[in-house]
This record gives sequence, C-alpha cells and structure tokens, in this order.
Amino acid sequence: MRAAVLLFPGLNRENDAMRALQQAGGVKPTLVWHSDHDLPKGTDLVVVPGGFSYGDYLRCGAIAGRANIMNAVRAHAERGGLVLGICNGFQILCESGLLPGVLMRNSNLRFICRMQHLRVERNDTPFTNAYAKGQIIEVCVAHGEGNYTAAADTLARLEGEGRVAFRYSDSAGSIGGDANCNGSMNDIAGIYSERFNVLGMMPHPENLIETIMGGTDGRGLFESLAAATAKAA
Repeated sequence: MRAAVLLFPGLNRENDAMRALQQAGGVKPTLVWHSDHDLPKGTDLVVVPGGFSYGDYLRCGAIAGRANIMNAVRAHAERGGLVLGICNGFQILCESGLLPGVLMRNSNLRFICRMQHLRVERNDTPFTNAYAKGQIIEVCVAHGEGNYTAAADTLARLEGEGRVAFRYSDSAGSIGGDANCNGSMNDIAGIYSERFNVLGMMPHPENLIETIMGGTDGRGLFESLAAATAKAA
C-alpha cells in the first residue's frame, strides 16, 4: 500500500496515522506538505489526520480545505483513489467539497476527550472489511466541533444510499441519548462519499491499535485498507 499522509500547520496526529499504517500494511507512508501540488506517484491512499489545522481559525478545516494539495486529493478521489479523513481531517474533507455536510460545535459547547463506542454500519467497503456488520468497537474522540449537521435532503440521501459508516452508540449498540457524545444528526460518526472511496470520521481509530493504549479496535480500519489495496494490486 502506497499511502500519503497530509501535513498542515497545526495538525498533530500525523505520526499516529503513519504508525497505524505501518503496522497494518508494512509500508512506510510519505508525508506530504500542504503547499505541494502533487501526490507521490502511485499513491493508493491519502490520509488527512487530526489536529487543529491553522489553529481552527475561520472555521475548522476551512483554510486547509483550500490548500494546493487538496486539488490533487480531489483528482485522486475522482480517479477512484482512497481518501481517509480523521477528526480535523473529516472537517477538511467537508470544507473541500469531498464530503457533504459540516461539523458544528458540540451540542454541549465543550471540548470532549474520552473513549467512545461506535457501531459499524456496513463491512463491505475498503475501510471496514475487517469488521463485522453491526460490530461495536471502542475508540476515542477528542474534538470541540464534531456535531455532524446536514440539510434534510442530504441526510436522507446519506441514509438511503447506505453512506453512514459509523454511528455513536453505547456498549450494547444502542444509539441516541447519552451515547451520542456531540449531538450529531442521526448519531453519525462517519460518512462515505457516493463511490465509497472517501471516508470521513470524527473518532480516532489510529490511537487504538495497541493494547498498551487501552485497546486495538481501531486496527481493523487500517487492516481493512491494507487488504483492499493489496487485492486491487
């Protein structure tokens, strides 16, 4: 797997993403600076990691979404290439037009940092083939603007086309209420693009890949990507 990990000023999860990719795919990813115009030749996967690009000024991800490198990312996605955006990366993908909707302030207007259960809505995508449909996984969240919001027709389209990747849930898989940590519509924690080759998610699977960190449920996402790109090759 040839992976490119984007780096914007203010991001702080690029090394976590690279470590997760290395463990799952056995390939050293390449860091790509935001002002570059091209992705490395042969890139299979682009990862937009979390953090606070440009200090979250203006709107979270708004400045980064207009960076030079995002033109190359959009072209990569249009060719069917895989793109993963995590936390601030999800916000950047929405701001760049690669995914619909917007991430608003958490409903309690506070930054949250905690472990969080997710329900895997489908396992027939390049990002989730190592999981079971309906599986409950535990990863972590760390964000102040993770409240996924979209127009009614957009939300209906996402639901109707099966493009909700993960939902916030409790340990039993129930959704709603306190299980929804930030107020996201329909308990949405992650969504796919129309072709299912772009995934944006607020939780951080890259931080839960080793037992020393408290769990390994995030590893499945990166193993899924490694298996999908190996099969495509």
